[in-house]
Amino acid sequence: MKKILVLASVMALVFAGTSFAASTPESIIHEAIAMLSEISTASDISSMAETVRTSHAIAIIPSMVKAGLIIGGEYGEGLILRHKDGKWYGPSFYNLGGGSFGLQLGAQKVSLLLAVVNERGVNAFVKDKVKLGGDIGVAAGPVGRRAEAATDAKAKASIYSYSMSKGLFAGVSLEGSVISISVKRNSEYWGGKVTASDALDKPANDKRILPLVEALDELIKKAK
Repeated sequence: MKKILVLASVMALVFAGTSFAASTPESIIHEAIAMLSEISTASDISSMAETVRTSHAIAIIPSMVKAGLIIGGEYGEGLILRHKDGKWYGPSFYNLGGGSFGLQLGAQKVSLLLAVVNERGVNAFVKDKVKLGGDIGVAAGPVGRRAEAATDAKAKASIYSYSMSKGLFAGVSLEGSVISISVKRNSEYWGGKVTASDALDKPANDKRILPLVEALDELIKKAK
């Protein structure tokens, strides 16, 4: 039994490592734009768009892989943009990972959007490592309603998460997952060492990130 558990763990890690070995800041941005294009077509997008409009930051993980035989695990690379006074700042890059015991046959790949609705949530993305649900409140984002749901969301959690998998849009809970800063991706994007806090103070006006900023602004329009 012990050997099976070890083998399952190794398989999950190899699977995740292979899937993200070719990631670059540019590829993460490109995939994030494609994800927003897909998620914006959901029929009940207005409530999420309203949450995005009033959020302090938006974090996106274009591809999060869940894999495992007996031990399940998940891993994804993403970026976060700060939203203040109608303007965007960043990006800063980060990793999201976690694991759970249980029967999880096969693998699943999902896209995630995290609406960070207060400053406490933003601070979670500038620390070395933060556990969602433990160190910071996180819950499935509201769907099917508009401003009322978004207002309720702010009172109950710092981060609200949405997923898109196989064309289906929904809120999803990420309790137990861990956020960690991607020092490597930040260095690659900014051309040198930069803290996550400093990155999120920089205006998002570089030509590499502008298409994603424009996509977010288009999504916000669906809240009206």
